[in-house]
Amino acid sequence: MLETDEPVRYSAAVHALVEPLPLNELGPGQPHRALRPQLEALSHAALWPGQTVVDAQLADCCRAGLWLLHNYLDESHTISQSVETSTGSFWHGIMHRREGDYSNAKYWFRRVDSDHRVFEQLGLDAKGVLGRAASSGSAAKLAAGDWDPFTFVDLCRAARPGSTDETVCRELQQLEWRRLFDHCYRGAVGMKGLDR
Repeated sequence: MLETDEPVRYSAAVHALVEPLPLNELGPGQPHRALRPQLEALSHAALWPGQTVVDAQLADCCRAGLWLLHNYLDESHTISQSVETSTGSFWHGIMHRREGDYSNAKYWFRRVDSDHRVFEQLGLDAKGVLGRAASSGSAAKLAAGDWDPFTFVDLCRAARPGSTDETVCRELQQLEWRRLFDHCYRGAVGMKGLDR
């Protein structure tokens, strides 16, 4: 079942870090050094002021995602590898894909549940994005609405800098980040809209 499409209302600390959501490079990118103090200050209480965290692992996944969003791959990696869940492996796989370690990314994606709640949403997102772009080969599989993280790793690996394929992959990567982050953000505090 899809999570609600209602926008997630983030805390002020999170909103300041994610709005507007950057269209990151497929590779590691340059860390946003000015944001490091804000990222270092992220505690569960800062992420959800006045709320009770009911799933500390999903809360840690949010922290890993925020570090990754701002191109701090090592910090994201440290957190995601300590979260021994399917969703922790999802973040771990994204991080390795961004660092260009594609075989390791696939290793971590094999540890993600094949029916992860975010996959259905990403399939619909990919269908929309790829429906606007000419898609062939591996991209056609995603354009059919079936999210396959392994296919997406291959697409990112093959995308040439400055190409339409690269732009499409960056858009999909942004959607992937948002869907996974929102899933974790809702789930960490048991927000309405999460199919538990």
